[in-house]
Amino acid sequence: MEHYDFTAIEKKWQEKWKSEGVYRSQMDKDRGKYYVLEMFPYPSGRIHMGHVRNYTIGDVIARYRSAAGFNVLHPMGFDAFGQPAENAAIKHESHPRTWTEDCISWMEKELKRMGFSYDWDREISTHRPDYYRWNQWIFIQMFKQGLAYKKASAVNWCPSCETTLANEEVIDGGCWRCKSLVEQKELDQWYLKITAYQDILLEDLEQLKDWPERVITMQKNWIGKSQGVEIFFREEATQEVLPVFTTRPDTIFGSTYMVLAPEHPRLKEMVKGRPEEEKVLAYINQAADKTRIDRSSAGSKDGVFTGVYAINPVNNEKIPVWTADYVLMEYGTGAIMAVPTHDQRDFLFAREHNLPLRIVISDPVQPDLRPEEMTQAWEDAGKLVNSNQFNGLDNDTAKEKIADWMEQENIGRKKIYFRLRDWLISRQRYWGTPIPVVYCEKCGIVTVPERLLPVLLPENVEFTGTGGSPLAKSADFVNTRCPECDGPARRETDTMATFIDSSWYYLRFCSPKSDDRVFDREEANYWMTVDQYIGGIEHAVLHLLYSRFFTKFLNDLGEVDFREPFQKLLTQGMVLKDGEVMSKSRGNIVDPDEMIKKYGADTLRLCILFAAPPEAEVDWNERGMDGAWRFLNRIWTAVQDYKQLPASRATTVSENRLSFQLHTTIKKVTEELHSGFKFNTAISSLMELLKEIQQNLRVASENKAGSSVLEEALKALVVMLQPLTPHISEELWSQLGSRESVTRACWPRYNEEALKQDKVTLVIQVNSKVRSRITVAAGMPEEEVRQQALEDLKVRQWTGDKPVRKTVFVPDKL
Repeated sequence: MEHYDFTAIEKKWQEKWKSEGVYRSQMDKDRGKYYVLEMFPYPSGRIHMGHVRNYTIGDVIARYRSAAGFNVLHPMGFDAFGQPAENAAIKHESHPRTWTEDCISWMEKELKRMGFSYDWDREISTHRPDYYRWNQWIFIQMFKQGLAYKKASAVNWCPSCETTLANEEVIDGGCWRCKSLVEQKELDQWYLKITAYQDILLEDLEQLKDWPERVITMQKNWIGKSQGVEIFFREEATQEVLPVFTTRPDTIFGSTYMVLAPEHPRLKEMVKGRPEEEKVLAYINQAADKTRIDRSSAGSKDGVFTGVYAINPVNNEKIPVWTADYVLMEYGTGAIMAVPTHDQRDFLFAREHNLPLRIVISDPVQPDLRPEEMTQAWEDAGKLVNSNQFNGLDNDTAKEKIADWMEQENIGRKKIYFRLRDWLISRQRYWGTPIPVVYCEKCGIVTVPERLLPVLLPENVEFTGTGGSPLAKSADFVNTRCPECDGPARRETDTMATFIDSSWYYLRFCSPKSDDRVFDREEANYWMTVDQYIGGIEHAVLHLLYSRFFTKFLNDLGEVDFREPFQKLLTQGMVLKDGEVMSKSRGNIVDPDEMIKKYGADTLRLCILFAAPPEAEVDWNERGMDGAWRFLNRIWTAVQDYKQLPASRATTVSENRLSFQLHTTIKKVTEELHSGFKFNTAISSLMELLKEIQQNLRVASENKAGSSVLEEALKALVVMLQPLTPHISEELWSQLGSRESVTRACWPRYNEEALKQDKVTLVIQVNSKVRSRITVAAGMPEEEVRQQALEDLKVRQWTGDKPVRKTVFVPDKL
């Protein structure tokens, strides 16, 4: 028997696919298209098990849709700019471009070893000028529309490295790299005005019916639309208005103090010359060293009294004004009315600082509860108390009535606030897209003319990783001429955040070689939207939100005919080892390369697909590889055994059972791959079909005769395996006599008539335990089945002469 040599087979077919251009895609308006896309990777140099799972899922979908007759686009590229490349280049004493391109070369090799059906002719890499040129073009279009602008803002600054740091790079108040104490620094930064699209970004979520509900919820929460009331508190001494936004106007009569964010624009002026000034200013600096995550944590109770009082406009009560870092400027007005009895954060703060409490919504279970007896805030529904003319109203009704009354009295107004803030895209780093702007003393901020794009990232710069961005030190880069007056000018030395690169790459894949446009409109409108997008839940907010923003902007420009980029979204689960995320520090990395060398790519693909449904986490266990390996070897052996049989003859009774099993499997696998992505249950169905094929092979071998049904079943099995395990499927398809690639074979169709059985096997249980099985005519009435069951010898061993009190009957099954 011929041996299953996966190494030779996989190498053979990968070379053949490449030489024949099997996976090249092009527009064909006579065929339905299907665009499958996995979130493209950062070129780290090696693929990991998360990559294997994500890309295998996408590959199965792409291969199935192609077999089902669709014109499939399945591209791959690399998200190549960004800080990790800079850090790696510093560590290895190389240039980021050298390190990045070496990683891309290695990853391409590993991805091709997995047999993924990518159209490599469409490969893009975001660090190449033919790509980032169009980042710059999009930026210029946004600048023209007033959506790209510059303003001063506070950033984390490392004085030693002379660069900004992301919040996650600040560890215990110090720089992750040099441990220097991180400062807050005001810098002029570039922003994109995503808030101009906040309403439509929220509204259009209703169109995304095939996105996971939790992703929709996360997007809604990030956009954060809140309907409420802006209430006009006033400083007691100056009568200056201190507006407060709240979604709970029903609790206004319970406000016993007020809290301002440390960044509140009025705070420093309010405390100027007061005894509390020094303490407040120190607190402002202290809060500046904390991340937003630390400030938002439930345990944060820090705060300082300002010495200032404010007037609550609904009852003219004087209340103290505090500053505390749990209040953020990013939301509302940067000031809150604190209602400690009905907000848990306020409750904890009030208890910590001995501030007064007043109940204004009664707990129906404890209507006589006193503030000093409370152990936590009452945040649920109830009737209003201590609220003047609104006493006795349920709190939902009171929200509307109090809001209306405030507007009538001119002490507040109904207002909508969004949590979403404009997108900061400036990075004081080298390895990114240069921002296409120059500064001229005469003309001000001037964008680079489109004909002069791209503004190239210079290669001949001193790259040390310290002392700020090399771009700022490169005179050849910085010094230029103004495009408008031809006077001396200087280039912007900030580069763009890498989220820019990934916000429109799916469009560039439609026409990656277009050199006169950002992408070809006809190609984009043919292939888009992405029919199936696949990636990790960690990108559920920012990447997806930014991509949706870019698509809507490009639609407004007239570049595309659609408003949403991704029709269906699948967020695959992580691959764990012993219940933990794989990482070098834990020493639990499983190298896909080692698994491929030992078992082959097809076995690895099958194992990762069979382990769990795509959305679920997978706990890696190599025993799964052994099981997948044995299954593929049984298929291999079945085809070799079939090839030894003589020509086919008429079908037999056992072959009727095989025909039934075949068409049942085709129906099941088609349904599982078409919409549910239930790869594990599809594989189980293929395993059941193989068992029936093996039984028929034994009979055929004994009879020394082949079978047309057996041949049909084997061919259908190989075609259905092709999306899952493409290399062995190609080899077996050729051994079964085909001269064309199995990727050209049509997906098998099931026959409804073949799904009808003349005979069925019934399971017989006695007291819920299986005791026997009998074969009867399909559709046999219950009374006849019951009689045969009771007469069965194995059943009679358990029933004897005892009367049967109850019978459960499931037609043709139980």
